[in-house]
Amino acid sequence: MTEPSAPLRPDVLIVGGGLAGATLALALKRHGLEPLVVDAQAPAERLAPTYDGRATAIAFSTFRMLKALGMGEALEPHACRMDRILVTDGRRPGAASPPPSPAFLRFDADEIAERTQGEPLGYLVENRRIRLAQAEALKRDGVALLAPVRTDDLGIERDGVRARLQDGTGIQAPLVVAADGRGSRVRQAAGIGAVAWRYRQSGVVATVRLERDHGNVAHEYFLPDGPFAILPLTERRASLVWTESTRRAEALRDASDAAFLSHLRRRFGEFLGEVTIEGPRFVYPLALELAEALTAPRVALVGDSAHGVHPVAGQGLNMGLKDVAALTEVLVEAARRGEDLGSEAVLDRYARWRRFDNVALTAGFDGFVRLFSNDLAPIRLARDLGMAAVNRIAPLRRAFMQEAGGGAGDLPKLLRGEPV
Repeated sequence: MTEPSAPLRPDVLIVGGGLAGATLALALKRHGLEPLVVDAQAPAERLAPTYDGRATAIAFSTFRMLKALGMGEALEPHACRMDRILVTDGRRPGAASPPPSPAFLRFDADEIAERTQGEPLGYLVENRRIRLAQAEALKRDGVALLAPVRTDDLGIERDGVRARLQDGTGIQAPLVVAADGRGSRVRQAAGIGAVAWRYRQSGVVATVRLERDHGNVAHEYFLPDGPFAILPLTERRASLVWTESTRRAEALRDASDAAFLSHLRRRFGEFLGEVTIEGPRFVYPLALELAEALTAPRVALVGDSAHGVHPVAGQGLNMGLKDVAALTEVLVEAARRGEDLGSEAVLDRYARWRRFDNVALTAGFDGFVRLFSNDLAPIRLARDLGMAAVNRIAPLRRAFMQEAGGGAGDLPKLLRGEPV
């Protein structure tokens, strides 16, 4: 009879090798800990061009973190500066074309340049480019990754976590981190509930090439069925995030190129000239999911396992990487003090750091969607007046930009571009 092999004993078991899980593994490895990533998907699947058509608005503080973790050289050629954001109520031409409507918001990186050392408001990067940069860094740094394989059995005990994978591999660790996305199996195993609902909307995502240069400006139009965003990419391209009812979104995905372009021109306008579609179209159902707690005994949640939000403000990944930065700092400092990484005292420091920010942002984005995704006359009037007022109050506008760029509040060291 064959004796079972000895279990693997990483410092931290990370379940999920997506954007948040991979970044956490890199951060821990670079600071002297030994993480193990277990992912149900094969790396080649995640890196395929057809896996994820989205682009992400990476806050300037988040980009500092990615550079500090060794991904800057791979990402910078594919990162488009976002120097200005124009937000417009969708029935009017708004800030994108003259004459401007008073119902718009204009955010300009120059207004906060003295606080950000000339950084833009953020960088637009295609998700596949982030995944490729992460894959290179994981390999270069020697991060242990087991994939594709599922965690069949996860036991959370007083003195640690015990897991058994589908292939029979055993794992023992003081802490397991749930980075396995919405509907997290690790979160469920830990007994952490979640508040969740669907918006009955889906986002149609496509990449287009532009006749005229976008000038590093991001546009967001609020229409009755949901926001329509034009996000600048490198090489005179843009990523479109077009929110519609799920039925309409699926019809747009399946329409011919000619029909899709016909619908697109009515929303896009002509201020950037002719547009041509590049690559496939994707549809992503939109929903909210917020975990009732960020930690449980021997368990911590990061990224979409902790909070899945509407993409209206482009902050979902930034929130997840803030979790990663905070958890890294807590765990690295605990290891230096010789503490048990999965102890209640250590995990409570992480939960207290991130709990309020996550709940406040999730609730704020939900309220924003509900305020703007309708066409009721009194609400439209109130929001238009509010937008016009904010646009005239420079200190308030600058505060919004600082928050969106990730430069406000008690920042972890990695978000300042510093090692822990």
